[in-house]
Amino acid sequence: MKFKLTAILGATAAILASALTAQAQTVLKWAHVYETSEPFHTESVWAAAEINKRTNGRYKIDVFPASQLGKEADINQGLKLGTVDMIISGSSFAAREYPPIGVTYFPYIFRDPAHLITYTKSDVFKRLAEGYEKASGNHITAVTYYGTRHTTSNKPIAKCADMKGLKIRVPDVPAYLAMPRACGANTTPIAFAEVYLALQNGTVEAQENPLTTIEAKKFYEVQKNIVLTGHIVDHLNTVVSKSRWASLSDEDKKIFSEVMAEAAERGTKIIDEREKALVAKFKGMGIAVTEVDKADFEKTVMEKAKMEDFGYKKEDWEAIRAIK
Repeated sequence: MKFKLTAILGATAAILASALTAQAQTVLKWAHVYETSEPFHTESVWAAAEINKRTNGRYKIDVFPASQLGKEADINQGLKLGTVDMIISGSSFAAREYPPIGVTYFPYIFRDPAHLITYTKSDVFKRLAEGYEKASGNHITAVTYYGTRHTTSNKPIAKCADMKGLKIRVPDVPAYLAMPRACGANTTPIAFAEVYLALQNGTVEAQENPLTTIEAKKFYEVQKNIVLTGHIVDHLNTVVSKSRWASLSDEDKKIFSEVMAEAAERGTKIIDEREKALVAKFKGMGIAVTEVDKADFEKTVMEKAKMEDFGYKKEDWEAIRAIK
């Protein structure tokens, strides 16, 4: 009888402990638009598990990839509505709330991925991120390298003037349009899912994207030239909603920030290594992969695209460029 009572009390204690743990655990939603195979997802899943571990199970984070909770505009809105707690999103969306932060998309501002990551640890980043937080309420915890944007084309391109009159598909984001328009190209905003067909049937003669996207979407099948214009070192922000960030203790804010920064650096390394391998891969496939006179491109952009027209500040551009 005594043994049975001890067993019953033990089982009851275990159930109560389990219930208390479940009650103490906060479940969060982390959304993005990228596929499950991409590092933006795999490293977010790693970060979610790591935060769970470092907070002793107080937070369970469910990661929703591939637009499961909506397109990029939807999940940004979700931060305000409270339907998501954190997202991965481009600076073009952050710039809708606070235009100056969009300067990081201006052509040729970053030299390479290492420069981007160094920037994220600088006072300039802190100031721009604080400006965004003040405007939106949301908090940027990390920045991940997305890839350097290059051009694919039906014709060879060596200098900026070679793009004059070129029909090129470019996302309808102001900073993305700056380089092609400065070089005299005719920009066309075509839905991403339709780009391959548009290149195939000649609706457009060129497009621009990172090498990883050129590979994934097989644009090399319908374009003869991969031109390493390297005009934008593209990147994504990890953003926590105003309400969720306010709910975290200082200790938890530190844990979230550290883990998300680690995840961003892990993702950056994966993308950087993939890109370096892709140059050799494309050349091995017999595709023309060519360098350009970047100084010529940059000079033309600076002469013809005024960053003030985009809502950016020249001093921010200069401060970022100066980071070593």
